[in-house]
Amino acid sequence: MRAFITGLAGTELSDDERIFLRDAQPWGLILFKRNVAAPQSLRNLIDDVRATLGWSAPVLIDQEGGRVQRLGPPHWPAYPPGAAYGALYDEDRACGLAAVRLGGRLIAADLAALGIDVDCVPIADVPIAGADLVIGDRAYGTEPEKVAAIAAAMAAGLAEGGVLPVLKHVPGHGRATADSHAGLPVVNADRAALEATDFAAFRPLVALPMAMIAHVVFTAIDPIAPATVSPTIVRDVIRDSIGFKGLLMSDDISMGALSGSIAERTRAAIAAGCDIVLHCNGDMAEMREVAAAAPALSSEPLRRAEAALAVKKPAAPIDLAASRAAFLQSMRGSWLPAESSA
Repeated sequence: MRAFITGLAGTELSDDERIFLRDAQPWGLILFKRNVAAPQSLRNLIDDVRATLGWSAPVLIDQEGGRVQRLGPPHWPAYPPGAAYGALYDEDRACGLAAVRLGGRLIAADLAALGIDVDCVPIADVPIAGADLVIGDRAYGTEPEKVAAIAAAMAAGLAEGGVLPVLKHVPGHGRATADSHAGLPVVNADRAALEATDFAAFRPLVALPMAMIAHVVFTAIDPIAPATVSPTIVRDVIRDSIGFKGLLMSDDISMGALSGSIAERTRAAIAAGCDIVLHCNGDMAEMREVAAAAPALSSEPLRRAEAALAVKKPAAPIDLAASRAAFLQSMRGSWLPAESSA
């Protein structure tokens, strides 16, 4: 298998995609709304991908809640944005964390029923005033300790449901003044400020199995290269200062923050120390570029990939109806499903 995760174009595998998957052997699949129809259709797509690859490859999705929710009504419940959990935490820390954990457990139940076993959440970004709203209400708060506590509770709830979390966007997207989907964010904060806030939120979470890196330039550390393609950021900040030892994947390699061809981006991310490259848009020409540039998984990246999957446990029993009712009750005053943009 090769060191990349791929997207697909639609709700069914095309003939070209089937051939591509057999030949390229990506490590995993990531799903978006364009891949989602009815539950059985989505389950069929996932089963088809795994059968084509010949193994139970990890299937990822961004199911945060709020405006980043690939599954939603009418087939799946809506979930709160991160800020709603933060508001509840401020009212009552213990109740807030219990609600977060239950929310994660319920999301996991939705995903596991479809065969999705990795959720790209929690977010440990710490936004500041004036930052771009790409993070905005996705964030759990503005204090590192609070953010880390809520992120840990969300990850624990997912794990109880048999779904692996992906911590994002290390080493921090909260100060970015641009949306990395469209352009390159540049953060000019000094190292001390970054260590005390942005990086601090990730340190209590380093035992999580996977993390996604931010397409952000931190001029105090590497004035030129965004974190994704910066060996200095990966080695000195993510691995050493923050202390994350798990599987490190890029954010979507096709986003506007990065420059160069898709193949050049892929090689640069791997060279910087990313274990896996993420490519999301389902464009076949780009997918082939990524596959040609991504190496076979081996050595430390392979060990970390295997270790990440090995921590997944069977879902604990849950009374879904009672748990959904309890979750909604706990969120009263902070969020109502009708207010969700999912």
